[in-house]
Amino acid sequence: MASLEHEIHEFGQLDQLSYQDTPIHRLDPRAKVLTTLVYLVCVVSFGKYAVLPLLPFLLFPVVIAGLGNLPTGFLFRKLLAVAPFAIVVGIFNPLLDTHIALRVGTLGISAGWISYASILLRFGLTTLAALVLIGTTSFMAICAAIERMGAPDVFATQLLFLYRYTFVLADEVVRMGRARALRSFGRHGMGIRVYSNMLGHLLLRTYARAQRIYLAMTCRGFDGQVRILRTLHLSTRDVTFTLGWSAVFVAFRLFNVPLVLGQFITGLIT
Repeated sequence: MASLEHEIHEFGQLDQLSYQDTPIHRLDPRAKVLTTLVYLVCVVSFGKYAVLPLLPFLLFPVVIAGLGNLPTGFLFRKLLAVAPFAIVVGIFNPLLDTHIALRVGTLGISAGWISYASILLRFGLTTLAALVLIGTTSFMAICAAIERMGAPDVFATQLLFLYRYTFVLADEVVRMGRARALRSFGRHGMGIRVYSNMLGHLLLRTYARAQRIYLAMTCRGFDGQVRILRTLHLSTRDVTFTLGWSAVFVAFRLFNVPLVLGQFITGLIT
């Protein structure tokens, strides 16, 4: 439970980082959301064997994280925390796609390993971009931005509730786990039957707490629309940010930048 509490605290820190005052934080949330969306589309549109052409896309999250004063070690730890999902998704690729697609000297590399590397790289790039977006915008501002961009109010509200209630659910899990540990002597109370009962109680407790939270929000005037204190206004700087980075992403998608650079350097040497 201590590790779960630590993870909750660290994930909450990501939202706290979004309230800094940097040039990236001062950009309109809609500009950052739209730019990140273009980034994600370009990254996932590559073929399943693309590895080297994806490397230039690392420029965007690195630059934004640097300008947004986001700690590199913190982002890397969050990336590692969710990495097992990507590892499991493509783990059978090397076993199912065994034909040799690349040779490095006498070493033959199968197409399955290349596609597996592509999955891991794309997962890392997209997850890192999402973490940087939350760390420089805040999840509430992101929901408000997608609502202003034309998404249904219900979708934005449900997305915000999903994010907020994740912490409520995790808090209930921690409290119930601590209570069980305090009432256990030796190995008593550690069986699967106890955990099954805890799961049922957890669902009931989170449902009851969600009702109390909703009633409190209704009493305070909640009408289903996401509101933030900051007034959203697109400036020339926001438009330049979106168009500039989008042009870079499209260029990275249309041209194999590592190959072009390699050919250019080889031409200079020869």
